[in-house]
Amino acid sequence: MKAYVFPGQGSQFRGMGLDLYQNSETARRLFDQANEVLGYNLTTIMFEGSDEDLKQTIYTQPAVFLHGVAMALSAESFATDMVAGHSLGELSALTAAGVLSFEDGLRLASVRATAMQRACELVASTMAAVLNLPDDVIERICAEITEEVVVPANYNCPGQVVISGSVLGIQLAEEKLKAAGAKRVLQLAVGGAFHSPFMEPARTEFAEAVELMPFKAPRCPVYQNVNAQPVTDPTQLKANLIAQLTSPVRWTQSVERMIADGATEFLECGPGKVLQGLIKKINPSISVAGI
Repeated sequence: MKAYVFPGQGSQFRGMGLDLYQNSETARRLFDQANEVLGYNLTTIMFEGSDEDLKQTIYTQPAVFLHGVAMALSAESFATDMVAGHSLGELSALTAAGVLSFEDGLRLASVRATAMQRACELVASTMAAVLNLPDDVIERICAEITEEVVVPANYNCPGQVVISGSVLGIQLAEEKLKAAGAKRVLQLAVGGAFHSPFMEPARTEFAEAVELMPFKAPRCPVYQNVNAQPVTDPTQLKANLIAQLTSPVRWTQSVERMIADGATEFLECGPGKVLQGLIKKINPSISVAGI
């Protein structure tokens, strides 16, 4: 069985999507439509913008969404048995699976990006990658830090969990995690604490937009971040998409469940190869490729 997966923020790069735009009529139509929907030339930022431009959440998320969906829909035969997306990539997965129209999915990506950027500006917060420490140890240490907010945010693969919280909370966690045997605790260059309680203002704003959008039944199960379960009910898809902003991304568990449900081939749709690397670490024997 074939599974299409879509990356999130962090996989962007300067020039992303230019080859698609030049070589695919379908992609070119979607890229031009995106510029009209957003009211600015996102493609110029993607093709010619600086690395700093692309790091801005308000541009990064619509850009990664657009790239992934255009890549999937430009494929000669987009036939998939299941889909999943990492964080923002879940919107791409929902759109590729027919739950959302391209225009509605893009609008939600833009609302999500703006809301998250606003939330990041409210308090000094950040994220850090914890390497080579069991999940339960990381969870215990985060829970022990009661004077600050620190939570697991991304379960990326065995031995790699990203934590999210206040700047001081991350610093306190780093000391404890290293003392517990973490190989590295690497602070990430991000605008704030994604997938943590600090994103509650963004979740509220995003929820208002999501509730206004029509969600259709997907063409195949969507494995969502909040519970790593296959979902086909539109109402549940909405609820899980909203909850994701303040909940951890259970990517390891999602991939494991997809494999348990019969996935034998994973295809990444979007810029870079981040998810291909993570999936190979989750299950080295599985077939993984990019489009």
